[in-house]
Amino acid sequence: MPKVKATIRIENVVASATLNQRVDLNAVVKGYPGVEYRPEQFPGLVFRLKRPKTATLIFNSGKMVCTGAKSEKEARRAVMKVIKELKNGGIIIVSKPELKIQNIVASASLGGMIDLEKSAYSLGKTMYEPEQFPGLIYRMAEPKVVILLFASGKLVCTGAKHEEDVYTAVEKLHERLEKEELIYYE
Repeated sequence: MPKVKATIRIENVVASATLNQRVDLNAVVKGYPGVEYRPEQFPGLVFRLKRPKTATLIFNSGKMVCTGAKSEKEARRAVMKVIKELKNGGIIIVSKPELKIQNIVASASLGGMIDLEKSAYSLGKTMYEPEQFPGLIYRMAEPKVVILLFASGKLVCTGAKHEEDVYTAVEKLHERLEKEELIYYE
């Protein structure tokens, strides 16, 4: 167990959903004048919710992409709420959506300073070019995520499909940094 507990925050959960039917986006616009739809610029309609604060893209194919949720549960809730709103607006939706988490982005602070130069050699599967980007890019195999690691001990974890993968990855990296003496606490 690392000396200092990492603080982890889920920043964004991206989920896709399939309705298995076509959706008349112009009819959605009529029912909800607040949605954003400019087909000449982008084929999808943007349906924003205040609670949970999310944006859901809806395509006429029946495919949807929800962004901005802070948890898997919240992403599911947002998609179901959008579908409920569509139904209330007179859009006929026959089936339950197939929902899939595509990506979870989280930020974390490990509470210490990290020697990125040494970490680049020790960790393997890394990219570190400080002239290009101040962070070290680490591709973890298990769980399969990408971590952007900064000298300040802060990091961004992306590519996770489940929230627990984020926690597992951060803890695993933290333990390894300590074991190999790559993190220093003031």
